Amino acid sequence: MLLLATAVSACGQGESPGDSAGKDVGDSAFPVTVSTKFGEVTVPEKPRRVVALGWSDAETALDLGVQPIGVSDWLDFGGNGVGPWAAGEYTEPPELVGTNEVDYEKVASLDPDLILNTRSDGSREKYETLSKIAPTIGPPPETVPYGTSWRQQLTLVSRALGEHERGRDRIAEVERTFSEALEQYPELEGRTVGVGGYYSGKYGAYLTGDSRVRFMRELGMNNKSEIDELGSGSFYVNISRERLRVLSADLTVVFAINGSPEELRQDPLLNRIPAAQEGNLVILDDPEVVKAFSSGSAGGMEYALQQVAPAFAKHVAGS
Repeated sequence: MLLLATAVSACGQGESPGDSAGKDVGDSAFPVTVSTKFGEVTVPEKPRRVVALGWSDAETALDLGVQPIGVSDWLDFGGNGVGPWAAGEYTEPPELVGTNEVDYEKVASLDPDLILNTRSDGSREKYETLSKIAPTIGPPPETVPYGTSWRQQLTLVSRALGEHERGRDRIAEVERTFSEALEQYPELEGRTVGVGGYYSGKYGAYLTGDSRVRFMRELGMNNKSEIDELGSGSFYVNISRERLRVLSADLTVVFAINGSPEELRQDPLLNRIPAAQEGNLVILDDPEVVKAFSSGSAGGMEYALQQVAPAFAKHVAGS
């Protein structure tokens, strides 16, 4: 599952990260305190050297005008470790410091004054090790591994960076983008969806706490209840080939992880599920779009929305 999380990564988990009130704070307003899964974390002064370890933490910091000096490249972007929608925001390239296997010595060598690890596996051991290096912002309370929502992430990061008002404005901007898409494609609202991944010859489905399902929920759709019943406490559940039809919904979205979409198009079992037979199956085949869809970052979601919303509306049941 950790390997899968590295390859890929709810509203039901809550959208409030604990300390979401306040205004922008300048240097003189620090210290600030942020509530996390591991308790309250104090950031003593405005951070100057930020290391972003969590899934899309780097993109979130960049969105708020801060360039991390160290990052984790969860989606194997290469280069600066962020998607093309954010790559141009660096003036100096950051150091890559590992994903699941964090290089603690390398992190410490960067002499950070803040570590972001808000969308992560929620390991207390990692948190305690990182906290010995610098104040570390972990996930919000009561979230599943990698279950921090984009709203929670923007709020946590903006608070820690002293950019709360900017974060709040960015949240409103993304919400408007989704609202405009829903107005353009009203046929999506209220429909059920099944989102599946294909990795090393095996299928799986994403649960309500996952960023990809949250993307669909922003478009007014609901994760198929039978999928959520298959697992809890995680973001993903494996599905045997014999039970593949559980992915069938008003709209089914499937993509290959580190593989070819042709494998999916040629899979006779996938093509026999009701969604495929009824024209409600969408196979995402552009690697960049798959990464944007999986990013869970504000910029990545906006990029993905432009690419996938027309196809989703075209293939949803009854359209």
